[in-house]
Amino acid sequence: MKSSTERICLDHITIVLQRPRFPENIGAAARAMRNMGIRRMIVVEPENYDISRVLKMATHVAADVVQEIQIAHDLRGALSPFHLVVGTTARLGGEREVVQSPSHIAFRLISLSQENTIAIVFGPEDRGLSNEDLRLCHELVNIPTAEFSSLNLAQAVMVICYELFTAGRPLMEQNIPRLATRHELDGMYDQLRDILVRINYINPENPDYWMNKIRRFFTRLQLKAGEVSIIRGVCRQIDWYGKKRHECRNDGCGIDSPN
Repeated sequence: MKSSTERICLDHITIVLQRPRFPENIGAAARAMRNMGIRRMIVVEPENYDISRVLKMATHVAADVVQEIQIAHDLRGALSPFHLVVGTTARLGGEREVVQSPSHIAFRLISLSQENTIAIVFGPEDRGLSNEDLRLCHELVNIPTAEFSSLNLAQAVMVICYELFTAGRPLMEQNIPRLATRHELDGMYDQLRDILVRINYINPENPDYWMNKIRRFFTRLQLKAGEVSIIRGVCRQIDWYGKKRHECRNDGCGIDSPN
């Protein structure tokens, strides 16, 4: 064991604000990020993006963060390059079955952040992330509070960024996996859903019910790109076999694998 401390690679952390309503909250969030050494922000479908109001709350200290903000028009597209996506939620239960604390998720990200890009997603001020948004996340984090659970957007960003900034552990030699990107996983899930609907494994009228369980299962495995490729190859083979069976059902022909 080395005597130094391993910390999160903050350059690999991006704060993503989904449909923020107020420019002032964007600016205050940028300032909180800058306080904790995080500089990358993506703003998705802002309701009213006024950079002068953003800069006023960010102050000159965080002006560099504001100037580098990426504006996106679709959350799925914005998250596609990332290897790990963490969604924030104030509500619990329902599709929010497995939720971690900020300190726990920060500790887990120490090693993963060395070789993987990570997005932390915050929802709109009035309602948070939707169920559809949460399906794009690998993991969920909840900030514990007392009776009143609603935090200002910038306050929530500060709490998470603080935990990321302070997380550390003794550095040890280890192999750090390079996870599949969000884009690679989304392609795999779309292909899986299509196959499972067509073979009647899941109900086509409510495919998300079973797909959510499948997503949680694969999330626990932390799939690498090569493993995603294997699963997609299996899906292609099932698809080919099903089509061939249909073609040969009445012909009595043999089926040989294309491989």
